[in-house]
Parts: sequence; structure tokens; C-alpha cells
Amino acid sequence: MRASLFQAAGSLMTAAEAADPTPAPGDLLIKVAYSGVCGTDLHLTQPGIASSLSAGAILGHEFSGEVVEVGRDAIGGWRTGERVTVMPYRPCPACGALCKDGLDIICPSVAYLGISQPGGNAQYVAVGAGQAMRLPEAVPLMSGALTEPLAVGYHAVRKAGQILGQKVLVIGAGPVGQAVALFARLAGASCVIVSDPKAPARRRAEVMGATATLDPRAADVATTFADLANGPPQVVFECVGVPGMIEESVRVAPLFGRVIVVGACMEQDRLHPMVALAKELTLTFVLGHDRGDFQYVIDALAQARFDPMPLITEVADFDRFPLAFEGLRSGADSCKLLLKPN
Repeated sequence: MRASLFQAAGSLMTAAEAADPTPAPGDLLIKVAYSGVCGTDLHLTQPGIASSLSAGAILGHEFSGEVVEVGRDAIGGWRTGERVTVMPYRPCPACGALCKDGLDIICPSVAYLGISQPGGNAQYVAVGAGQAMRLPEAVPLMSGALTEPLAVGYHAVRKAGQILGQKVLVIGAGPVGQAVALFARLAGASCVIVSDPKAPARRRAEVMGATATLDPRAADVATTFADLANGPPQVVFECVGVPGMIEESVRVAPLFGRVIVVGACMEQDRLHPMVALAKELTLTFVLGHDRGDFQYVIDALAQARFDPMPLITEVADFDRFPLAFEGLRSGADSCKLLLKPN
């Protein structure tokens, strides 16, 4: 099969022939329709880091496709031809096909597809049957490939607690920040204001459900938010994942506010605890999603509760994909890149 292969941090991906997956007895073999690029993919492949990826690794943990082979021990009553998206991990051997402790993606022994296991940036991928999720006919495969990043945003909003009637600030308008803004609005926030220095990202956030946006380079975020919302943010979502953003979130949060850290910072960071202590802030870190989050997003897509398509800024084939992938690092108008491998 053809696949997009990682070579080394700072080097272009290579489209090349790779060995066909060999599904285990409990697996499904998926013909990939679309595979999305995540900010984590960019972090793991950025120049100057000691990447945990091996040469020849196949990234991609946001994908949709069609079942073309069902292992003899696969659970779930799967049949060939069914349309799927996948929770991108394999539970540890102690739990077998499903995580018996309900830890799912936060299990310390989990194996991530697209990181420690071959992912969806290929024509075919083998997945555990217990991690596959059926896509209703009402959900196009392109939308289905967005289930995972949307589930990350929904999970963050759910873990934040009471959102109804709250004033919400979302820092960062990448794909996850967009998803957080969307679901915060659906959860009944009185206002959802998104901060991002890029004008296209701010415009996209307004399409996805933000009540207003602001440019953090133009004026102080806390002051601008208060002017727009007639008061400070009660809930702050940090969706950037670079050093300094948690401290900035703590700075703009008011007394007794909530800060939800969604951005995956891969470096050591600094925080002045006394600032958070003096405000008695609640600081919550969230990671990924669980089966319920995935199902909620799939159901919402099937019911057309929102349109995810504005998130997609490019669909690329294998030949275009390496340059498009690198372009995400600085592309002013880029949001979600999808690889179409078949």
C-alpha cells in the first residue's frame, strides 16, 4: 500500500510503498477515506526536537473509512462495508479489547495509533474492533474524519463543568479551539469570545459559533474581553499549548474563575502559583476523549446540529501532502488538513 512516512524531525514526509497491515484476530482492517493532521503531529515532527517517532512511522489518528476485513475474534458484530471512525488507541493487554477500568485514552499503558502504532496516513490501517465507531449514513466520511478533534473539544467543555449562562474565553482558534468554542456555545454559554492573532482563524471562529473574537496583539485580552462581554471571563480555555499560555490564562481569569488547559504543551513551562492562589482559581487539565464523547459528536453530526466543514481548509493527495503538512506550521489561513489516500 501507499503511505505517508515520517523520516526525521524537520524533514518532509515521504509518500512511499509500505507493508500492508496484518490485522490481529480481534482487529478490523480499514480502507482509509480521510485522515486529518493534528497539532500533536506537528509537535512530534517539529525541527530541533528529540522525536519519539521512529523513521518510517505512519502518523494519523483522526480518520474515517470503510471496513474491508473483520478478524475472526472481532467484537461488535462488524461487517465489511460498514463506515467507521476510530478512537485512536489500543488498550493495554491487561484490558484486552476494551479498557476495563474505563480509563480509555488516559491509561498509562495505552498505545496510540499514529504515534506508537501505525496510523491513518495510509491506504489501509488495522484497528482494534473495540475502538471502531460506526458512522451513520447521514454523516459523510469527510465529516467523520473530524470526529476525533471535535470529541477533544466536547470533552474539554464537558470536563469544565457548568457552562450554561457563563462568559467563556477561548485562547487559540486552531481546530481544537474552534471545537471548544462550538460546544461551549451549544452548552449554553452566554458569550463565547475567541482570542487569536490570525484574522482568518478569528473569522472561522465566528462562523463556528463564537459570539465575538479579539486579537491579543491589538490590546490587552482581559480588558478587551471585559469590554465585549460586560465583565470578565468566568471560564478560560487554553487551547494553544505553548509555554506561557497557562500563565496568561491564569492572569486573565477573575476571582474564583476556572481555567481549563486543553493545549498540549510539549515543553517545560512556568507558572506563578501565587497569582492563581490569590484568585482561588480552579485549574483543570484535560486530555483527549472517551467513548461517550465520540458517540455524542457522531450523534450531533448525524442530527446536523452544526456544520464542521468550515474547519477543513485543504484536502491533499499523497503527492501534495508533505508540503501541505509543513505549511500548517505557519499557514495564516490553515486549519484542518485532510489526507485522501484512496
